[in-house]
Amino acid sequence: MERTVKAPAHTALTIERLLQFAIQNELIQGLDVYTSRNALLDLFRLAEPYAGEVPEERLSSPVALLEELLDAAFEAGLLEENTTTYRDLLDARIMGMLMPRPSEVVNQFWHTAKTVSVEAATDYFYKQSIDSNYIRMDRIQKNEYWLAGTAYGELEITVNLSKPEKDPKEIALLKTLPQSSYPACLLCADNLGYAGRVNHPARQNLRIIPLELDNEKWYFQYSPYVYYNEHSIIFHEKHIPMKTTANTFYRLLDFIDQFPHYFIGSNADLPIVGGSILNHDHFQGGRHQFPMEKAPSEQTFTHADYAGVKAAIVKWPMSVIRLSGHSKQSIYKLASKLLDDWRAYSDAEADILAFSEKDGQSVPHNTITPIARNNARGEYELDLVLRNNRTSEEHPDGIFHPHQHLHHIKKENIGLIEVMGLAVLPGRLQEELADIAQILTGAADYGSAIQSDAAHPLHKHAAWIEAMLAQYGASLTADAAKAVLQAEVGSKFMDVLLDAGVFKRDEAGQAAFGRFLAAAGFAQQQ
Repeated sequence: MERTVKAPAHTALTIERLLQFAIQNELIQGLDVYTSRNALLDLFRLAEPYAGEVPEERLSSPVALLEELLDAAFEAGLLEENTTTYRDLLDARIMGMLMPRPSEVVNQFWHTAKTVSVEAATDYFYKQSIDSNYIRMDRIQKNEYWLAGTAYGELEITVNLSKPEKDPKEIALLKTLPQSSYPACLLCADNLGYAGRVNHPARQNLRIIPLELDNEKWYFQYSPYVYYNEHSIIFHEKHIPMKTTANTFYRLLDFIDQFPHYFIGSNADLPIVGGSILNHDHFQGGRHQFPMEKAPSEQTFTHADYAGVKAAIVKWPMSVIRLSGHSKQSIYKLASKLLDDWRAYSDAEADILAFSEKDGQSVPHNTITPIARNNARGEYELDLVLRNNRTSEEHPDGIFHPHQHLHHIKKENIGLIEVMGLAVLPGRLQEELADIAQILTGAADYGSAIQSDAAHPLHKHAAWIEAMLAQYGASLTADAAKAVLQAEVGSKFMDVLLDAGVFKRDEAGQAAFGRFLAAAGFAQQQ
């Protein structure tokens, strides 16, 4: 039998301070405090609570208190290793002891939506997700972020520093762990309350909201690493693969009927042009105006069979058709027709082939990344981004994917978030850009090792550095070097999006875009 010991005063006091935080932020109330206190005392093997006066304070986050408790847990032998992964597993467990039951959260959410507004309901749920440390704002705030002016408006750039690196010991351990199929993926509802393991995060502080889309059960939650305001994930109740169909468009429009203050979009359903999770059908939404939404219409079109729907080519690096109108059914039906037309469309002159043959099987290449919102005119607005995932000998990673010369900045898939104009760039760039800034100010030399040593972290940037030195020299101020690099990265991201566009922005590409729309039954307005 495990023996409990008298509480170290500091740990016991920290528990009381955490309970105070939970009460203030309505994570627990009334009698809940006794259950939560006793659960925490049991977790930390403490015989009794803090007996002294607890100072009154109002903290904006529980993180500092959790860090104190995690340090105490390591000293008490409650952590296998004092690494970020093991600490994360325990802090989710701690916060799970300070949360209302999932059904209580659901009841409160929908009660607020019905008696106040759905906007008030998402405000409540988003705040709770932050206060419970499910959304790790302390890490997200480490991300670098800036706006970069381009020919297509200001693009958003973020260097992702929020997701912690694995400890080398953990990486070695992962290779020895048995494979587990539970939960089937990071999105499944089975994650609710899951204790986690080294290769799967703990989710005791996760809460999800059930909703119906097109008469099917879906769930709504926030991303633990939000890339934009109220970054949410809407996922199917079943572990079924991503598939873009006519039903996809109806579900998106159904969602913005229920959540009119949010946008919602879907990654494409094919490799290379899709997202990182293709094995569970899901969407992403939130309360954020992306650069693509702000982009103006360039050419407008009509379709004789859908008189109430306005169509336009959007001035954007990628190939975007914007549908808008007051009739949900008309937009849904026209979008469905466009999907069918695009899936079957080929234009060899524009390097677009709908299908190829592999091992006697026909392989599809065309799909769509759709985004729905309510626009300022009170209309449904649906952006359809045309995608193609074909590869070639010249471009083995994808013909309509960032090309090799841009991989030093971005080589990952161009998913929904990037499509809309927010670059999510790898964390390695923080240090690499700082080192390049030193070269542009003259504080460091552009040495031969950068050019000749493939292992040098700046080697992949060599051609870019040389071009900047030729244009800007090596005597910039620190502020000027930073501004140059931010603008240059923005320009690179614009080029990434241009590569991903199926109809290029030159005269030939736009003529090809017009050919597709004509084939789909559209007439250009004069």
